[in-house]
Amino acid sequence: MTKTVFIDGGAGTTGLEIADRLSGRADLSIVTLPDDRRKDAEARREAINDADFVILCLPDDAAREAVSLIGNDRTRVVDASTAHRTTQGWVYGLAELEPEQQDRIASARFVSNPGCYPTGFLALVRPLVRAGIVPADWPVSVNAASGYSGGGKAMIAEYETAEERAFRPYGLTLAHKHAPEMQVHSGLTYAPIFAPAVVDTYRGMVVEVPLPLYALPGAPSLDRIADVLAEAYADSRIVRFSADAVAAVNIEENAGTDRMTLRVCGNAATGQARLIATLDNLGKGAGGAAVQNLNIMAGLDPTAGLVL
Repeated sequence: MTKTVFIDGGAGTTGLEIADRLSGRADLSIVTLPDDRRKDAEARREAINDADFVILCLPDDAAREAVSLIGNDRTRVVDASTAHRTTQGWVYGLAELEPEQQDRIASARFVSNPGCYPTGFLALVRPLVRAGIVPADWPVSVNAASGYSGGGKAMIAEYETAEERAFRPYGLTLAHKHAPEMQVHSGLTYAPIFAPAVVDTYRGMVVEVPLPLYALPGAPSLDRIADVLAEAYADSRIVRFSADAVAAVNIEENAGTDRMTLRVCGNAATGQARLIATLDNLGKGAGGAAVQNLNIMAGLDPTAGLVL
């Protein structure tokens, strides 16, 4: 039986990415509102309650409001905003986070889509914390750069009309809205020092976690770190661990796709490592992850509609 899906906020950058992945599918039917009724509360309430699944592509407050409009016990939700990523009662929608996470998503009514930066960070760090290699109270830092589409329509317009479009570090007060989910879902005692930046490319993302292996308990080797990550994602069709030696990593490596690539680089002699994830901020970092979660919740192939 065909399931119905309403994308609330479907005219935004993430909403359009999701709609593109769902177009032409026979197993799902998209519910749409006329342009002049997209922001009408009653029209949205009706669409939300008529749909089997709702994907929220809204600012945080609007996402909370949308959830409050649900007046039944059957509509299921994927929220792509930051609003519910650490909220009790919501399942975190990173299927690769834990061995049992996909099963949790499959049975959940409310799923919070991960942030783009946390997706790369958690894929690198969570298996190491779980294995006891990185202690929960370790002072972890993460450096990351994203394509400017991650800032939505306003940033896209700004970048594409600006005379200077260079590397822009931001989040300088260390209070970025992604930090809480990084801390909570990695199992860390303290939030990581998170240093994000925007660069002059439309889509793509590099997330990097440096580790002084010599200072960690037992001084784990680069090979040990690589083995843990390779094993964690050995069965994944979306996240892949690459053991290939590279001289550099391209931010656009996975742009235009819904996959993610992980690497362990470094210097064995000095005991220093650079853990690197590449993904598309609009793919596995947003729209692709939402579609993956929708597929799982609907009992479909998790990769249906994804670009891999």
